[in-house]
Amino acid sequence: MASIGYARISTGDQTLDLQRDALREAGCLDIYEEQASGARVARPVLAAALRTCRAGDVLVIWKLDRLDLLYLST
Repeated sequence: MASIGYARISTGDQTLDLQRDALREAGCLDIYEEQASGARVARPVLAAALRTCRAGDVLVIWKLDRLDLLYLST
């Protein structure tokens, strides 16, 4: 079982540092990082993280607002 991390920022003014630190502390060895606004539907890095997940793996996200629920419902 692997813990796979996903971190997303919306703008270049933001930083991934807090998310990265929290995901490492949660035991994530693989962390997928993406810069994408909340209005953008395409999330290629999230799609890659989800493809990596196998039975028993856990996708870890720092805050729920970093996950695009609309993306998952399609």
